[in-house]
Amino acid sequence: MIEMPEVRGTLSPGKALSELTWLRVGGPADWLFMPADRDDLAAFLKALPDEIAVFPMGVGSNLIVRDGGLHAVVIRLGRGFNAIEIDSGRVRTGAAALDAHVARKAAAAGLDLTFLRTIPGSIGGAVRMNAGCYGSYVADHFVEAKAVTRAGEIITLAPEQMQFAYRQSVLPEGCVIVEATFQAETGDPDTLAARMDEQIAKRDATQPTKERSAGSTFRNPAGFSSTGRADDVHELKAWKVIDDAGMRGATIGGAQMSEKHSNFLINTGQASAHDLESLGEEVRKRVYEKSGITLEWEIMRVGEPAS
Repeated sequence: MIEMPEVRGTLSPGKALSELTWLRVGGPADWLFMPADRDDLAAFLKALPDEIAVFPMGVGSNLIVRDGGLHAVVIRLGRGFNAIEIDSGRVRTGAAALDAHVARKAAAAGLDLTFLRTIPGSIGGAVRMNAGCYGSYVADHFVEAKAVTRAGEIITLAPEQMQFAYRQSVLPEGCVIVEATFQAETGDPDTLAARMDEQIAKRDATQPTKERSAGSTFRNPAGFSSTGRADDVHELKAWKVIDDAGMRGATIGGAQMSEKHSNFLINTGQASAHDLESLGEEVRKRVYEKSGITLEWEIMRVGEPAS
């Protein structure tokens, strides 16, 4: 048996990841590590044997962990990584801070990061996935991030190193983001608060926010042009092509494509990860058969199937 490094935080074997994801599915991780602080994380990664995989995990809001679990050390940041500091038009925040909390605190200081308000999850995941909403993305405001490498080194990542693209960025393997800094335009705090209230009301009216979901299941497909001209590109929505394929409300086991918003995959109560992933793949198949469009997963899927 491999001896694990000593830590000041919490290192738990065989942790059920179903307890930590919004969809409430998934088998156990070999280990779950919640570091006490940045130095604890750096020392752990430096001492961890190279053959043991590392998987950084936020609040599990955009994730399916398969039923067989994850053969890795899952690293989840907690209280030592959720501070939010505001100075001179910049917001510096720990990776564990919730997107919504950052948006609210920035708005109260007269800084506009309101696009984060309705994005589920934490800042580390938002940076990793270049999260966006209402036409704004993390990349539009990103100044830099601090991260701990697999070798236990603390590095600074500039925008060009992140290589931001739609719903993705580039990070060294096993690297864990611990902090991010954003630049924001100024605004009236009351106006920003009102805008966020409107965004929340719109989200709750159109999305199954009371259900067990993981946000949008598939990325919006690339646009198309009926004439071939660049100025004649029509935007496609994933929910529309799912509807056209007759998959709104479709079910497999305890998994369902939401009746309220057909690009939301929900656990109706007893779904397995296999149910959810199988339904997603059936949607992709039916959409391709109907329209020739190949939908790409937006939800991250990790781990092993049940044996």
